[in-house]
Amino acid sequence: MQKQRFCLDTTAITDSDVRKSLGVSNISESAEKIMDIIAQARVQLDISCHIPYDTVYKELVGFLTREGCAPETLIKVDTWLVKKTPNRYEIKIPAEIFYEYVKDLRERINKGMRISENAMYETALEAYILSKPDEKDREDVLNEVLSKTVNSFRVKYRNALRGGTLDSAPDLDVLLLAKELDAAVVANDEGIEKWAQRLGLRFVNARDFPFILQEYLDLWDKK
Repeated sequence: MQKQRFCLDTTAITDSDVRKSLGVSNISESAEKIMDIIAQARVQLDISCHIPYDTVYKELVGFLTREGCAPETLIKVDTWLVKKTPNRYEIKIPAEIFYEYVKDLRERINKGMRISENAMYETALEAYILSKPDEKDREDVLNEVLSKTVNSFRVKYRNALRGGTLDSAPDLDVLLLAKELDAAVVANDEGIEKWAQRLGLRFVNARDFPFILQEYLDLWDKK
């Protein structure tokens, strides 16, 4: 069997879909199960699972610590996930990919601007309707309108600018390290999946990852 390498995003361990697929109720249980499968795959099949250091590693450990995972689980993370900083100065990315990313970002900024303009218009309109004489006091009008509009604006703005794109250094490091190692990307993130495809990288959805490793192990046991 050709040596398999996987490069993990934080969502490979922490995503809620992973917990559902494993039939567990909390992150502590899912992280423990996943790390045990990764350990078996490493020992029996020499399958290596990498994590960008220190961006994704710190993000993952911080998340698991906040969720109250046992120290033993964190030790397994340190033991079985290969920590490596991507060689950002040597990895070559086609200029066309960079061009597409800048174009995508510009379109998102313009969309975000239109959402902002619409939010201001809606705020002014609702404030005008609610501020009719003897209906409501000025502060009540402002609080009601702004609260409603700001909440709606945040959701729309976040989806427009962050949904389906790379919006953090850890996201980018996952792709860079996967490209450097010729590894499959493991994540449950629309942006990482989209740009992994554009870079010609293999992609594995986080919820399927433990079962893929288990399939390798089961086949090996049948030999």
